[in-house]
Amino acid sequence: MLPARHRMRAADEFGAAIRSGARSSSRRVVVHFSSETTRARTARVGFVVSKAVGNAVTRNAVKRRLRALMADRVANLPEGSAVVVRALPSSAESSFAGLRSDLDEALAGARSKFDRRAGARS
Repeated sequence: MLPARHRMRAADEFGAAIRSGARSSSRRVVVHFSSETTRARTARVGFVVSKAVGNAVTRNAVKRRLRALMADRVANLPEGSAVVVRALPSSAESSFAGLRSDLDEALAGARSKFDRRAGARS
């Protein structure tokens, strides 16, 4: 389970991470990554699962899976970073392993894009 200190809840945190972060997508998820937007010292993770994914039961199942996957990955995120994971409709039918591989692919892509962009600013 993702510890409470790592959960993003405020709308302004979501907006800042999406606006200023780097984005990468895969078949089932889109990940926005930024390390400049959070006021917290710990890495923060937020989830967006729209009604396009399915009914409430399906959306909550997808969110629980994503939360469990990010709980394993949050320790590898830089302090103060913000990650927003947006589930795409295809995530509803995916297996846990498929969701894991898509999340890893999108997270790695977003971090690499953010690092390249941050390196160009320096």
